[in-house]
Amino acid sequence: MSWAWLSLAIAAEVVATLSLRASEGLRRPAWILPILAGYAIAFTSLARALAEGMKVGVAYGVWTATGIAAVAVLARAFWGDPLTRRMMAGIAVIAVGVLLVELG
Repeated sequence: MSWAWLSLAIAAEVVATLSLRASEGLRRPAWILPILAGYAIAFTSLARALAEGMKVGVAYGVWTATGIAAVAVLARAFWGDPLTRRMMAGIAVIAVGVLLVELG
């Protein structure tokens, strides 16, 4: 069940972060509710994953690595943000690092 909570945390954080970008620096108030709800759900779900016994290093590593990759790809798709080969290599290095932490 801890992985389900972590998956929800990741999805909610990605939605909140993309909503933060869409809000144009909070100048578009319609995005404030998805931002607040997304981060609240993300942190609550992360706490639940940890309460279920997931190790904090694994949870935080997977959460951040997956969040970075998802936000980078989706920001590219939605707004045309840059996603260079160097950036993709950085994401790959982060993923390998998280895998090494998980394998411990």
